[in-house]
Amino acid sequence: MELPPAQFPSRRAAAVAVAFLRYRRGGPARALRLRELRRARTEDIKDVGHKYYLELELEDVLDKDSTVNCTAEVLYHLGNKNIAPDVQFTLEGELKSTEEADHVFYTRIRSLEKELVAENIPDSHGHVPPELEPLHLLAWVASGYLVWQNSTENTQLQLAQIKHVKQVRRSDEYLQFDYVVLLHEMVSQEIIPWEMTVLWHPRDGVQVTRESRQPGHTSG
Repeated sequence: MELPPAQFPSRRAAAVAVAFLRYRRGGPARALRLRELRRARTEDIKDVGHKYYLELELEDVLDKDSTVNCTAEVLYHLGNKNIAPDVQFTLEGELKSTEEADHVFYTRIRSLEKELVAENIPDSHGHVPPELEPLHLLAWVASGYLVWQNSTENTQLQLAQIKHVKQVRRSDEYLQFDYVVLLHEMVSQEIIPWEMTVLWHPRDGVQVTRESRQPGHTSG
């Protein structure tokens, strides 16, 4: 059944698809977001769940002229709130390489004498210092994992702010950052604190190795 792209079910499914894709393909120098939802349709699969078929146009937040078309499928499992939606996607075209910017960030962090610590990104005025922008993008990319894993047909989560981030030194070649982020649940208007441990290496991309919803929350 065709759905108007502007309707909530279409936008909610698109948000999950883009969050998943951002996590799979993003990093400190690339974060994809939705430019346009061009088409959406849904199918009820008996005893399984609701499946959404989406046609999307995505853009890179650092280079809005860099766009890519994408088709995606999002399956919400019937009646089980503990199973993440299944997401599959196909990109039509190539994403711009971030190899040089990734190398610069990786080398800078590895060469720091003291572990990097920062709070409140962006600040109350919406400002992100340029030197912290890669950490902000890394959190946005990693929060795509949180959105994907914790979404249902009745929620729409997005990153609101990094409350705290601390670099953790490791004996291997990965960079590790421990984040406390605030997620905004758009339906209930809750602001939810979430902890996550993020590993990153230019070769392997982003990995969320631990995530935990925290008990405190406020209304937005």
